[in-house]
Amino acid sequence: MITTPKADNFYMPAEYSKHRGCVMVWPVRPGSWPHKGAQAKSVFSQIAMTIAESEEVWMLADEEHIQEVEETFSKNDNIHPLKIATDDAWARDIGPTCVVNEGQVRGIDWQFNAWGGDYDGLYAHWEKDDAAASKICQALNIDVYDAHPFVLEGGSIHSDGEGTIIVTEACLLSKGRNPDLSKEQIEEKLCEYLGAQKIIWLPSGIYNDETNEHVDNVCAFVGPASVVLAWTDDENDPQYEMSLACLNVLEQEKDAKGRSFTVHKLPIPKNPVCITEEELQGYVFEEGEDVRQVGERLAASYVNFYISNGGIILPQFGDENDKVAVDILGKLFPDRKIFPIYARAIIVGGGNIHCITQQIPEPVVDEEEK
Repeated sequence: MITTPKADNFYMPAEYSKHRGCVMVWPVRPGSWPHKGAQAKSVFSQIAMTIAESEEVWMLADEEHIQEVEETFSKNDNIHPLKIATDDAWARDIGPTCVVNEGQVRGIDWQFNAWGGDYDGLYAHWEKDDAAASKICQALNIDVYDAHPFVLEGGSIHSDGEGTIIVTEACLLSKGRNPDLSKEQIEEKLCEYLGAQKIIWLPSGIYNDETNEHVDNVCAFVGPASVVLAWTDDENDPQYEMSLACLNVLEQEKDAKGRSFTVHKLPIPKNPVCITEEELQGYVFEEGEDVRQVGERLAASYVNFYISNGGIILPQFGDENDKVAVDILGKLFPDRKIFPIYARAIIVGGGNIHCITQQIPEPVVDEEEK
């Protein structure tokens, strides 16, 4: 496409709107997934099959691993292996951001630079990741807007589908993204490509989030003018001041339609989730790749859930707040089933359930094809 989504009246829908399915990527990178990704593959499979109960799933893999994917999901007609090579498995961040207009779907291909490029990126080579969005669009027969050289990851934006986008300053204003653009210029670019009228800037995300604090780990829309916010009552936890600053913004702001926000506090795990010695021994890091440490606190958050057509795929950490999160989201999504999934194998890779999925809205249905 040679125009922009806003010029064509396209916009980014809410994640809770009905959609066609999602894209995932098979986890094999040795520097992200300990012990050859054995545990990660098991959890990815569980998540994919759970999502596939109510929508389609495309599972990307390279030439070396596509047969493994085909064999794993051979009995599930709703999961489609797709041979596309990537550098890692974060489909939310490298996949196309889809925009819609009266049933039509188009993708946006942002520039990806491994969460910071040469400044503070997490690995030295990301060419295959950056090429993935356009290849996904081609494979699914979706027209694509090329937003290069604007750097953006899918996990750094959240939409209500009604003109409001939530982001964090910590991420979008980081020096490794678009350092030559002002905050106002970044906001203009987001509105132009996401068909939005208003950008809500939260100051920060989750403590020690190596993505420079993506919004999808700290705050998410659960309905029009309604959000969940990662929270802790422990004033000694570094997350307390970060979440409080976000709450102050949300309580003062209004959305694109002039509505005040209803904020639902969603507690973070009571006990920090940290890297163990056994997990550290399972990594194989490349030169230029971010290296983990024993005892490193991971950015565990229940906000990082995925909304499928039929349910909420909710991360669990073996923590006493696991059930609290299930109860809160059960009340916020009464028409969807809650699927609690133990997600430690994902978070040791650096992300969570939302990070490994990228949503694909409903496609155009040609009247003659009906």
